[in-house]
Amino acid sequence: MLTQVHPKLPMRDLAATKSYYQDQLGFSVAGEYPDYLILEKDGIQLHFFAFRDLDPLENYGQVYIRTNAIEALYQSLLDRKVPIHPNGPLQTKPWGQKEFALLDPDHNLLTFGQAV
Repeated sequence: MLTQVHPKLPMRDLAATKSYYQDQLGFSVAGEYPDYLILEKDGIQLHFFAFRDLDPLENYGQVYIRTNAIEALYQSLLDRKVPIHPNGPLQTKPWGQKEFALLDPDHNLLTFGQAV
C-alpha cells in the first residue's frame, strides 16, 4: 500500500537550496548529508540531490503541492517578497484548481494548488 511520496529534485548548491526553502518558504531541515538534503513543512518532504553541472534553464524538475489554505499561503509569500513565477500568479484553472507557481534557485517548478 502506498502511503507517501517524496519528490527528489536536483540542486547545484546545498547551502543555497537550504537557504531558499528555509528563509523564503518556511521549510525545516529533516536531514542533511553530503550531496543530499531533506526539507519538510506541514508533513510533506522534498528531497534534493547534488547535480553541480545542472543548467537551470534546462531543468524540468517539477512538483505539485496541495494546500488547504492557498490564499493565505500566497499572501504570506507576497508579504515576504518571494518571487512568484511570471506565468504563475494565483488564479483559478479550468480543471477546478486554484493555483500559483514558484521557481527555486535551480528552476525546479513548485506549483501549489487547492480544489475550488
